[in-house]
Amino acid sequence: MEPIALSATPQPALEKGAIAGSGQSLLQDVSLPAAVIYERPLLNNISWMQAFAERHGARLAPHGKTTMTPGLFHRQLEAGAWGITLATATQCVAAFEHGVTRMLMANQLVGTANMSLVAGLIAKGAEFHCLVDGVENTRALNAFFAERGLRLQVMIELGVEGGRCGVRNNGELDALLAALAELPALSLTGIEGYEGLIGGQDPIAGVRAYADRLVDTVRRLKRSNALALPKPLITASGSKWFDLIAEAFDRADLRDEYIPLLRPGCYVVHDHKLYAGAMEDVKARHPDLQGELMPALEVFAHVQSLPEPGLAIIALGKRDIGCDPDLPMPQRWYAEGKPPQDVFDWTVRSLMDQHLYLSVPAGTDLAVGDILSFGTSHPCLTFDKWRQVLLVDDELKVVETLATRF
Repeated sequence: MEPIALSATPQPALEKGAIAGSGQSLLQDVSLPAAVIYERPLLNNISWMQAFAERHGARLAPHGKTTMTPGLFHRQLEAGAWGITLATATQCVAAFEHGVTRMLMANQLVGTANMSLVAGLIAKGAEFHCLVDGVENTRALNAFFAERGLRLQVMIELGVEGGRCGVRNNGELDALLAALAELPALSLTGIEGYEGLIGGQDPIAGVRAYADRLVDTVRRLKRSNALALPKPLITASGSKWFDLIAEAFDRADLRDEYIPLLRPGCYVVHDHKLYAGAMEDVKARHPDLQGELMPALEVFAHVQSLPEPGLAIIALGKRDIGCDPDLPMPQRWYAEGKPPQDVFDWTVRSLMDQHLYLSVPAGTDLAVGDILSFGTSHPCLTFDKWRQVLLVDDELKVVETLATRF
């Protein structure tokens, strides 16, 4: 048998979503599966949340970890965002390399390698803020940045019992303030919190009480002269309770002496269940609210096999779409020569690495090669599976290929 000849010239690797050009048809010209953002809902969501924050006297620092897509960061900043929130030092580096110069790392900065990355950003002119919640970490940060002749801007994280990070009580807060007063390489710029983990029998009351605690704490810090900024930062808000945080900041009338920042991330593409339900709750709390967020992210894939009556295997899996906290949700069915059909009542049975088991109604004339779109619940865990996502118009023509930077 003759050996197989290998090309001496390496061929470029194809990346998911990479082989689409502007103006191409998603259904005819693009290799599927593909992660897709609808342009009109995207623009609606960016402008809607920006206007919402401004009506409440707040600024937006959207959480970039949701998408890690610089093309979306720039659209958010151009709409008026104060800066971009990120979760890790490497995410901050990626954002800075794509033009984001003001960032809030909503996490503690731990480890000399991560400190070194941030030091490089500060040296290059980035406005950077991170969180602290313990004396040991602040001392390590001070030693590192003092040795390099740099000042690090930090914010105290205010935690909740059973939550993640953050000081839990006034005793811990006082100890942290005393330590910061003795650490010249650190500048205290405000207070940060996250209300998304507050539960119990009355989570709304819990979130409101937590927001009031944030306001009281930042006022206390300002009276103590511990803060380095004339207008310190106060920030909270994920994509579920943003209205309650905005109301608390607005009610306290912080805008003249502080910079209130809201940090939702998922709003930019919204979703089809988790945050869709949260939006319904927001509308119920505010019946006069105009407009709303709209789902903008879906994943398109082919029908791959029809092995049994009532079962379709879709060429889509855990490597392509998030399945936590909910399985993907069928949206529309595209068959050649037929108008698109809503299939919201079809049910996903389960998901494997590259296959999705879909229950379809008896007698459905689904065919191998047909295309289905699927919505998600909690979009963060879909974006991180893609190196590119496709921005499309209402006719499913590709407008732009947006690179991710995970």
